Amino acid sequence: MSSSSSSRIHAEPLDYFDGETICQGYAAHDTGHEDRRPCVLIAHAWDGQNAIMRSMAEGYAEQGYVGFALDVYGKGVRGEVTGDNSHLMGPFIEDRALLRRRMLAGLEAAKRHPRVDPTRIAVVGYCFGGLCALDLARSAPEGLTGAVSIHGVLHPPSLPPSFGAQPPITASVLLLHGWEDPTARPDAVLAIARELTDAGADWQLQAYGHAMHAFTFEGANDPQAGILFNALAARRAAAALRTFLAQVLGAGAEVADLGQAGREGRTAG
Repeated sequence: MSSSSSSRIHAEPLDYFDGETICQGYAAHDTGHEDRRPCVLIAHAWDGQNAIMRSMAEGYAEQGYVGFALDVYGKGVRGEVTGDNSHLMGPFIEDRALLRRRMLAGLEAAKRHPRVDPTRIAVVGYCFGGLCALDLARSAPEGLTGAVSIHGVLHPPSLPPSFGAQPPITASVLLLHGWEDPTARPDAVLAIARELTDAGADWQLQAYGHAMHAFTFEGANDPQAGILFNALAARRAAAALRTFLAQVLGAGAEVADLGQAGREGRTAG
């Protein structure tokens, strides 16, 4: 990326609300584009929105998108990069209605951004963020054209009866999955394939042999826990992501490399 392109990037925190909860997103765009641009939402892993996710938002902006790093946990609520963040993720795993509402609040915040084309928005999520991306797609909101789960959690949702039947999923869905990921066993992969098919979704799956959880992050190095960086799988996933976003957002721009996060030495949950 050229230095001139980087110098045109404007990035700033952006507060938004889910009910009484304040969340702090992070939006980045290229000031050289005066028109509304397609937007890529970034859903964080279990440690919360951090410098890695914000760097990704800036990377998407450098490629012509508006990058918007979401905040699921709430303003100032952050975990440890290498710690156990189950206490932060757990409430949203247990209350999927809460997670769905929080994701919709982030989507609406992005739509209000003056540089965002509200009809061309995709969400990309890592690990816990993959679950977030899928739950947003399950909501079938207007303007969401694509959802990507990258080594994502695939737990099926449990919602109160007031939510009614699953509506048709209108966003295209891409699953980028490490076949040796202990958090998403083959039966879970088959289950979500059936779910997406039943919901009428346009979906695709790329599964990478010998790849474990968090395979895109160079800092992932705990094979006993099933967490390990895999350079080949990361490159293949990055290429698949670029192609998918260009298709669902109607944009020819290339997008930020998945490995960008890994170069920061991050591990993921």
